[in-house]
Amino acid sequence: MTKHDLSRRTVLALVAGCLAIAPLRAAAPVAITVVKDPDCGCCEAWIDILRADGFAVTTQVIDYDALQALKGQSGIPEPMRSCHTARVEGYVIEGHVPPADIRRLLAERPAALGLAVPGMPLGAPGMGPEAQREAYDVHLITADGQTRIFARYDAA
Repeated sequence: MTKHDLSRRTVLALVAGCLAIAPLRAAAPVAITVVKDPDCGCCEAWIDILRADGFAVTTQVIDYDALQALKGQSGIPEPMRSCHTARVEGYVIEGHVPPADIRRLLAERPAALGLAVPGMPLGAPGMGPEAQREAYDVHLITADGQTRIFARYDAA
C-alpha cells in the first residue's frame, strides 16, 4: 500500500461519510405568512397542509375589505384572486397553491410576482378530497401582471 493509495481511500471515506450524513441535516423550514379573512375555514385547511409539508406558517387575520386592498396593492390581477394571500421569500402566493408548486417556485426563482390558483377549485389543497378534484391550473404571475400556466392538475 502506497501513501497515495491511503490518501485516496481517506478522501473517499470522508466523501462517503459526508454524503451519508447530509440527509440527516434538517433544512430550515421555509417561512410563509398567510393573510386571511377571520371566517374562512378552507384557508385553515390549506395552512394545515403547508405545516404538514414542513413550512413554518404564520397567519395574519384581517377583515375582507383590508384583504381585498392587500391583493390590489400586491399586484394580484382580479381574475387570479382567491380567498387568502401569502408571502414567501419575496413572492406572493394567492389561493390554494399546492406546496410542491411553492417549493418549485422557490427552487427555480423566476422573475415573477408569484403564483395563483384563482377561485376555490374542488380538490385543490384545502378544498376537499383530492379524489374528487376538478381540473385546475396554477398560474405564474409576472411582474407586469401577465400570467402563464406554471402547473396543471387534471380532474381526478
